[in-house]
Amino acid sequence: MSDHLDDDLVPTTTVGYKPGEKKTIEQLTALDAEDESLRKWKENLGLGKAAVSAEEDPRKVVVLQLALEVQGRPDVVLDLSTPEAIAKAKDDVITIKEGIEYKLKVKFRVQHEVISGLKFLQVVKRKGIPVDKTEEMIGSYGPSAEVYEKKFLAEQAPCGLLSRGNYHAKSKFVDDDKFTHMEWSWSFDIKKDWNN
Repeated sequence: MSDHLDDDLVPTTTVGYKPGEKKTIEQLTALDAEDESLRKWKENLGLGKAAVSAEEDPRKVVVLQLALEVQGRPDVVLDLSTPEAIAKAKDDVITIKEGIEYKLKVKFRVQHEVISGLKFLQVVKRKGIPVDKTEEMIGSYGPSAEVYEKKFLAEQAPCGLLSRGNYHAKSKFVDDDKFTHMEWSWSFDIKKDWNN
């Protein structure tokens, strides 16, 4: 089966926007030290804090989980914290009740360097036909031991007999430099209820 999901996972670009030159944490910390507003911006990125020791893990963005937040019930969580969990996520099928309102949320850590313009991209297909495409700006973050959480806007799951069935998703985290931090596939079933 030919799969052109990669063609759909290209972030949009703003005309005339060019990411700034990549700088080390030390360079950013020393940059315009007398500028108060810049100092506050750097603190918000976590540049004034001690760097996280993550020498054994070369990843810059560590995605821990993707979850569906549904009011009145526990989150539907897709564990992405290890290579084994990512492989398992590809084989597991999540059940989503038709018509429910949910918010996607992601938990992640940043280590080693500042990540600028992190985006979440996703394309969902049913029977090989694209039915949904998501591009969410997550933001810019500095390295920190803190786990960041980003919630996306509320969405509604498809509803009705024709919308029930299996869907395949391919998701990706990419930054302003077009560096892909993580990419994986997963699937879900839209059903009449959570249990059937």
